[in-house]
Order: sequence, then C-alpha cells, then structure tokens
Amino acid sequence: MKNCINHLTFALLLVITNISVAQTKTSKDSIVEKNIENAILHPDEVIRLDLSNQTINFDKIDLSQFKNLEYLSLENEHLKELPKGISSLKKLKTLNLSGNDFMNLPSDFGNLDSLEELFLNDEKNFKFNENIKTLSKLPNLRTLHLENDKLKKLPSEIKLLQNLRSLYLNNNNFKKIPLDVQGLQNLQYLDLKDNFINQEDIDILKLNFGFQINL
Repeated sequence: MKNCINHLTFALLLVITNISVAQTKTSKDSIVEKNIENAILHPDEVIRLDLSNQTINFDKIDLSQFKNLEYLSLENEHLKELPKGISSLKKLKTLNLSGNDFMNLPSDFGNLDSLEELFLNDEKNFKFNENIKTLSKLPNLRTLHLENDKLKKLPSEIKLLQNLRSLYLNNNNFKKIPLDVQGLQNLQYLDLKDNFINQEDIDILKLNFGFQINL
C-alpha cells in the first residue's frame, strides 16, 4: 500500500512538473504569427508578429489593436512611412524596421515605453542624424542596430541615447572608431565588425573605453 502511494505521489509530481515546464516554455517561446489576416481575428492573443517580406498594404490596418504585442517585425516591407498605431504598442519590446524606405520616425515614436531593442538595418533613406532626438525619448531602449546603413561617422548627438547598452554598427563605412560613443555612459558593447578601420587605428583600443568593442 505504501509503495502504491509513493508511486502515485511521484506520478502526481511528474505531471505538475511537466505542466510547469510547458507553461514556462509557452511564456518564453510564444507562437510567432506571420499572417496578418489571422492575427486580426484574435488581436489580444498575438504576442509575436512577423510580417517581414510580405509587402502588405497597411492603409486599412491599425496596429494599435495588438495591445499585447511584444515583438514586431516589418523587415523588408519597403515602407515609405510607419503604419498607423505602431506608437500605441505599449508592451512592445522588440521592433525590426530593417530594409524599409522611410526617412523619419513619427513624432510620437517615443511613446513606445517598453521598447528595448530596435533594428534599423539596411536603411538607405533613413536620416539617422535627424531622428536621434526622437530615439532619445525611448526610456528603455537598450540595443540599437544600425548595420549596413552606409554610415561613415556618428553625430555628436549620439550621446543623447544614454540608455544604450549595445550598439551595432557593423557593415558600415567607418574608417576610424567613432570617439563620440565615449559619451554613452551605459554602453557595454560596440560592434564595428566589417568596416574599413585600418589596422594601425586599432591601437586606439588601448584607450580605456570601459566597454567591449568587436572589430
């Protein structure tokens, strides 16, 4: 009888453990919705939305309905401007806007209070210098990707992005390490891989930047 109870207890614990693991996995690895028509049918349930490479007409789509969205990718959508409602996504943590054709971010972009990571790669028309003040209004922006943007230098206003922890500038046209990054007090990682920095200029790494630089 005792052995039977022990086996029953073990089986019950195993079931509880499996349920707990399943719930944890669900919270971390939310299903990625890739179909906008399906997403609109249950907007409150959509946590991750990937609309990359689909050339969607956003004229009649209001993204603000996805109030629980934490991840959004609009990569390679060739957008001339950002879709309406995007600045209302209060829970959005990661936003991929790479490979589009817009020049400026909307004035209310700083309303994305939870945004932690922003991708602006492959942006040939984006006016980074003119949008830094808008980016500086993002209170939780920790990681910024500016890869393959044909950047040659950084504006001195880069120091406005004081919350940055990681800055990706790889695959650009830098010939020297941009010293303006020293004004980023919280920066921990700078990626400058695949630029045109001369070997002799790498000696500048001997200076105490206080963060990791990848070349």
